[in-house]
Amino acid sequence: MDISTQRTAPPPVPPSAEQKRAARGATRPGDRIFLGLSRGSGILVLAIMAAIAGFLTYRAVLALGNNEANFFTSFDWNPSGNPPEFGIAVLVYGTVVSSVIAMVIAVPVSVGIALFITHYAPRRLGGPIAYVIDLLAAVPSIVYGLWGALVLVPHMDGLYGWLNDYLGWTGIFEWNGGAGRSLFTVGILLALMILPIITSVSREVFRQAPQMHQEAALALGATRWEVIRMAVLPFGRSGVISASMLGLGRALGETMAVAMILSSSFDINASLLDPGGGTFAQNIASKFNEASEMGRDALIASGLVLFVITLLVNGGARLIIARRKEYSGANA
Repeated sequence: MDISTQRTAPPPVPPSAEQKRAARGATRPGDRIFLGLSRGSGILVLAIMAAIAGFLTYRAVLALGNNEANFFTSFDWNPSGNPPEFGIAVLVYGTVVSSVIAMVIAVPVSVGIALFITHYAPRRLGGPIAYVIDLLAAVPSIVYGLWGALVLVPHMDGLYGWLNDYLGWTGIFEWNGGAGRSLFTVGILLALMILPIITSVSREVFRQAPQMHQEAALALGATRWEVIRMAVLPFGRSGVISASMLGLGRALGETMAVAMILSSSFDINASLLDPGGGTFAQNIASKFNEASEMGRDALIASGLVLFVITLLVNGGARLIIARRKEYSGANA
């Protein structure tokens, strides 16, 4: 064939002015309105966060300027004294320990419930169980607190005695026969409160696991547990982490239920079963109404620390999820 007779490709047509405007952004009025609302909503959230941080920082600086004790290591809380002395060592310890206990109990149980509902239970049984679990998330904190104070605390003696008999030698679970108003009881109650959140999110993540991966594993002779271990859990790992961080956020900031159970005192006990201790939210709720101006500034300073801890926890969760993008649903 003569090369001169071959057809050449037509030159590319330059984009029209309408196409250029469409590539730059929204052109229709509805698109522009939606873009503005979306952008404004994002900016508003950042502005609210900045306003909260600014207010907390301003009031905290006023309190810390008059504090005569080390704010991070002092065990005292007397902001109305002369001179004022207050610290958050007990509050940090109580908040972190009770939240860790709650997570250690709630996360494995929640993941197990989610797996049972999605992969083991028949549909007529899994539906009602999921409904009941979701319903627990709507129970008010005050109801959990009343149940904990009237039912859970009086019935903790048996568990405390068992822990003392078999694990008392560690010192962490040594029990001297006191009331069950301890950080350990608080952790159990917080576990019950965050369990519905973690279960609900984990259940929905596990339902999105690629069916082809599961069928391929079954075709290769894998058991149901091996399918879950190789196809479902890796896929839902980032979702479980996100669910756990949501639960941890509630555990860190829970107020009324903790205030109704914990026998508040500014002491750090070696045993988790001894009454006493305190958390940030519980301390703010119990002392704010009776506090002086200086006392309220001190409570706001402790609230700033809780605010920072929450941001750090969520930031850490985002980093963990970002490192496991290969397990996300978008990449499955």
